Amino acid sequence: MKITAIYDSVESIASSIQNAYIDFSKMTCSVVAIETDVVRDGYPVVGFGFNSNGRYAASGILRERFIPRLLEAEPEALLDDEGLIDPHKAWDLMMSNEKPGGHGERSVAVGVLDMALWDAVAKIEQKPLYQLLADRASRVPDERVWVYAAGGYYYPGKNIDALQDEFRGYLDLGYTVCKMKIGAADLAEDCRRIEAALEVVGSGNLCVDANGRFDLSTAIQYANAMAQYDLFWYEEAGDPLDFEIQAGLAQVYQQPIATGENLFSHQDARNLIRYGGMRCDRDYLQFDCALSYGLVEYYRILSVLNEEGWSSRRVVPHGGHQMSLHIAAGLGLGGNESYPGVFQPFGGFSDELLLAESYVGLPQAPGLGLENKASFKAMLDRAFGHVIQL
Repeated sequence: MKITAIYDSVESIASSIQNAYIDFSKMTCSVVAIETDVVRDGYPVVGFGFNSNGRYAASGILRERFIPRLLEAEPEALLDDEGLIDPHKAWDLMMSNEKPGGHGERSVAVGVLDMALWDAVAKIEQKPLYQLLADRASRVPDERVWVYAAGGYYYPGKNIDALQDEFRGYLDLGYTVCKMKIGAADLAEDCRRIEAALEVVGSGNLCVDANGRFDLSTAIQYANAMAQYDLFWYEEAGDPLDFEIQAGLAQVYQQPIATGENLFSHQDARNLIRYGGMRCDRDYLQFDCALSYGLVEYYRILSVLNEEGWSSRRVVPHGGHQMSLHIAAGLGLGGNESYPGVFQPFGGFSDELLLAESYVGLPQAPGLGLENKASFKAMLDRAFGHVIQL
């Protein structure tokens, strides 16, 4: 088995929404297609990958370093004992001649290719990825996965009524837990927004996300004001690498805290657990494989968490995409984020999947099943239809 070609495309996920730190008016995403010489149903197997929102397309790094390393490798150097591509060996090769640290856009580029490799391997094995992962872990995959609807962004002209209408729409889709942004308004206005959202979703069913906006003083000010509400979690109050903010917040805020989506390595994960004051009995960790060197590195992150006494059920990945859905079901995570209304066609799940009471079923197609989402398939046709058979 060998890789015969790798194609990449830059796709727009721009919109008028914003969180406390950035707007998404120029947001882009990298998409890759890895073609192999293995034939299924008369066509070469192709794996697809992409990065999550919040980080821009990594096309330069992909084209200059990581794609050439895969294409220039001796085919045998990428294979496992059964003659299939081994994503772990591919990861080692992609990261050859790279210095430790520097987990910025490099982690995004590797994560995009890693996703496509796992998609291809599972397609060749003719299994959904979650089943492949569960089989390799000697466990039975979860039958469904808990998800929450991420939204509640700020955008021009959006008032309280519009916020409530948005959350009513998520409840109609089958979600019970929803998330909203805070930190781009003042505290009094954000409290009014929180109270309006709680009127719709109910006590205990609302997450709030500051996207790293606050210093310690402001984070605690918000914590004190929000202590009156029964929130599902308070997410990313301060800069993701400022563990003192996380630790200080945990000392005064007794309800659950969530963070980790902007940490991109198992070393970062270890430092968060050791120095960030995170509590394994109530807090949530949000590492996103599509931003953090892919599933190969995610295995290392989960191993670190296990060593530090954390259950994988406290892990709820950021990103709202189907790769995290497979990992959650296959490796027993606590659930994952969902974007029912934004970042399309990358957010959300395959069209055939049913959702009720904030649980979603699983795809049955081999691989990730990305092609079973009509809007995603249309994007693939537009990006790659001229060079591969879809």
